[in-house]
Amino acid sequence: MTAETAKKTIDELIERIDFYNTRYYQDSVSEISDFEFDQLLKRLEKLEAEFPQFKYAYSPSQRVGGAITKKFNTVIHKNSMLSLSNTYSEEELMDFDRRVAKGLEGQEYEYFCELKFDGVAISLWYENGELQKAVTRGDGTSGDDITTNARTIRSIPLKLKPEKGLPETFEVRGEVFMPRVVFEELNASKSMNGEALLANPRNTTSGTLKMQDSAIVASRKLDCFLYYFQSDKPVVATHEAAVHLMENAGFNVSKTYRRCLNMAEVMAYIHEWENKRNSLPLDTDGIVIKVNSLDQQDQLGFTAKSPRWAIAYKYKTERARTKLKGVTFQVGRTGAITPVAELEPVQLAGTTVKRASLHNANEILRLDLRIDDLVFVEKGGEIIPKVVGVDFENRKEGTEPFLYPTVCPECATPLVRKEGEAVHYCPNEEECPPQVLGRIEHFIQRKAMNVESLGPETLKGLLDCGKIKNVADLYTLTFDDLNGLEFKVYSEKKGGDSIRSLRDKSAKNIVDSIEISKNQPFDRLLFGLGIRFVGSTVSEILAEYFTDIHKLAEATYEELVEVPEIGERIAGSLCQYFDDPENMELVERLERYGLTVKADIKKENEGNGVLDGKTFVISGVFEKVSRDDLKELIKQHSGKVLSSISGNLDYLVAGDKMGPSKLEKAQKLNTKIISESDFLEMIGNDD
Repeated sequence: MTAETAKKTIDELIERIDFYNTRYYQDSVSEISDFEFDQLLKRLEKLEAEFPQFKYAYSPSQRVGGAITKKFNTVIHKNSMLSLSNTYSEEELMDFDRRVAKGLEGQEYEYFCELKFDGVAISLWYENGELQKAVTRGDGTSGDDITTNARTIRSIPLKLKPEKGLPETFEVRGEVFMPRVVFEELNASKSMNGEALLANPRNTTSGTLKMQDSAIVASRKLDCFLYYFQSDKPVVATHEAAVHLMENAGFNVSKTYRRCLNMAEVMAYIHEWENKRNSLPLDTDGIVIKVNSLDQQDQLGFTAKSPRWAIAYKYKTERARTKLKGVTFQVGRTGAITPVAELEPVQLAGTTVKRASLHNANEILRLDLRIDDLVFVEKGGEIIPKVVGVDFENRKEGTEPFLYPTVCPECATPLVRKEGEAVHYCPNEEECPPQVLGRIEHFIQRKAMNVESLGPETLKGLLDCGKIKNVADLYTLTFDDLNGLEFKVYSEKKGGDSIRSLRDKSAKNIVDSIEISKNQPFDRLLFGLGIRFVGSTVSEILAEYFTDIHKLAEATYEELVEVPEIGERIAGSLCQYFDDPENMELVERLERYGLTVKADIKKENEGNGVLDGKTFVISGVFEKVSRDDLKELIKQHSGKVLSSISGNLDYLVAGDKMGPSKLEKAQKLNTKIISESDFLEMIGNDD
């Protein structure tokens, strides 16, 4: 292919991909399948690799991320990004209207209303139609340059289609957000991997935009609505015209806006969207009301903190009242009992709520819950509803205080509650069905043995059919065991059980995935065993320190607590696990089936051993080497990486934006604090 033909093809591919992106993100229309879209992108990337002179900064291939940002530079805003004054009161809105009327001295005026999106404010700077810079709000005067991460957001145009009226340079502002469905998928994945769940979409969006690895940002599928246009020279007369200009230029503008001639129409808009907003793909917390005329905005001006021509009306936190029909108890992998309120169905934040979290016995006691109580349920900024109070004025006479169960709801084993803990536990680890299922789910997850072809429903089916009783039984399964196997699957949509069967391809995929999992390293196996308090990081430390599972199993309590970062609680849990003959039999079976029970210590010889016996904590952001690479360099040179500062620590490697608490603790313990350059010099890599 000639260079001329390549350039023409690349330009055509960019145009087609941008068109499909616009249709999907702005019009909610899928013109082609995901597979077809990916094939177009791959073809573009291949051509750009062959003809790098035609790899443009605005190419859709640049959205996949991969660049590492070690430091987010501070940028002064061209125009301050002031926050809006806000109110929860319709009466105060009328006061705002009176102030506007007074400020405009008898002129006619109108308003422009938009939904107030619960995301992260962003400023995008364009020059000659191409994105030059993306900046966070920061303190309103200056923010962080997050251009690399912003480029991964598919609804932010990297290059605009030609539009009459656009000046050479201009700025647009908007809100970056994580769609609810993406947030829920992310939390579902974290739950499967045994990781802590994220609090809410807004906080997750904020954290994602400041990640160093833009490839991770791209995988988070952030979105962005634009709502504000600004340039040095005037190009439109009203805010409404500016919004239409952005739409026509290819910016993603929410179609929920409305021009309102007076405050009565503003109120109607507010009331219309109070419940309707819950059908949107993101969270909203109010309405923004702006004077439409830009000349009149200039006349009204600003206070020190906010514009006089705009105000935000915020909806109150949504709360519903419904009847508590009962309390059920979920049993987790570790035996932890979680109480869940069973409610009379009620509408809340656009969804029908039937269940809500009660946390633990202490929370039930604090609320003084009784069956048949009318309770208040809120969602707030969280995804999972929670019971926040009781309507005591309407409590029925004769109701009895709720008694927390004394036995496991699944296996009737007496519950235990350890001193200092709020949670009750079922100690029947080997036979309590949810615990058995939970342990196997934990064992096959991505961060452990990574058995990709086994899902929760199939696992439960295998347990119910008696094909497996523990994780070791997975490695006895054959194709004939699985092919044609039928089992019940509960469907909430269908309101009951349905029959599922495994066929040739599914059976083969499961057997192959189980076989491949035998190659997972020792620390993954150790994490997969689900020993209490032994997470993935602790598993890495133990695998590196003891090198094989038999040495670990034979270690005494005293030997365990001598290991950096292995405290009394972890040591006690390890001793308890390996003192159990059934657990040791399980470990021996896994070894017989070919799983890796020894650490790969070849890497110890790759370095020169200059860090032998030395311990390090890494904190902050680094210029030359990423945090993960620093950890790998320490291990290659026979050093050990710790996650917390203690008296046993030799060095704290301090980068930019390091947490002040770690620095203070290191100084207090007289720990040697070194820079990235100091460390590289230690290992003879100070080029």
